[in-house]
Amino acid sequence: MRKSLGERIGQAGVYIVLSAAGLLCLLPLVHIASMSLSSLQAVSAGKVTLYPVDFSFSAYRQLFEGTSIVNAFVNSVVITVVGVALSMLFTILAAYPLTRSYFWGRQAFTMGIVFTMLFGGGLIPTYLTVRNLGLIDSYWALWLPGLVSVFNLLVLRSFMQNIPEEVDDAARIDGCGEWRYLLRIVLPLSTPVLATLALFYGVGYWNSFFNVLMYINTPDKYNIAVLVQQMIQSQMMLAQMSTSSSSENLVLSPDMVNSAAIIVMVLPMLVVYPFLQKHFVKGVMIGAVKG
Repeated sequence: MRKSLGERIGQAGVYIVLSAAGLLCLLPLVHIASMSLSSLQAVSAGKVTLYPVDFSFSAYRQLFEGTSIVNAFVNSVVITVVGVALSMLFTILAAYPLTRSYFWGRQAFTMGIVFTMLFGGGLIPTYLTVRNLGLIDSYWALWLPGLVSVFNLLVLRSFMQNIPEEVDDAARIDGCGEWRYLLRIVLPLSTPVLATLALFYGVGYWNSFFNVLMYINTPDKYNIAVLVQQMIQSQMMLAQMSTSSSSENLVLSPDMVNSAAIIVMVLPMLVVYPFLQKHFVKGVMIGAVKG
């Protein structure tokens, strides 16, 4: 059906607004990347805007040689990979039974799960529970308390409920058991929503900041988000000391090193997202059709 002139104008207006919003989100990241790839003289003179001036990798060189960012990066990878694997496993095991009509009390279990989404124990009781379980200064303190997201669980449950009952009936006739039905039929059909939830969990674990500060006491176990925050604080103090003493001992501008650290922290998610983007919209929309 051919669109009217008004519909085409409205669609063009939507595209323009969304493109402008996308640029507003992208420009700060481009500016930070440009600062990390520019020379000290260009950054100090304020010449860097949206493209590098006097292209240089000196900020990254100092970042990797003078900080423990490699160790923090490895810690972030461990936290994210193990956390996503555990969260996806238990989200699947919790969502699938709630879709079975013969599961007695599934509505009560669902309401109990939703209740935890609306009401929590609070920060202090949570910390005391983690401490009494002996999880302080352990990555398990990051994985166990938030092992399953209620929102993600409900999205996956809704998606699985949309699988036609005829598929279930055909599998049962062929002698398919619960585990085989879940692994060979339900999960392959749920690939879009599983990829979406894995992205949600991955971003959450990768950006873990407050929980790491609260539960992890050993600096060698810090992830990259905490390390970047500490670098920004220490570099700001170093810059203030340098300014007050009129010293020229700084090899690079603190903004350059901080920008390089931010790019290193953001880059993995930027690399992973395009591979999951094709499943992202489909997974969220289909998973939200039926409550």
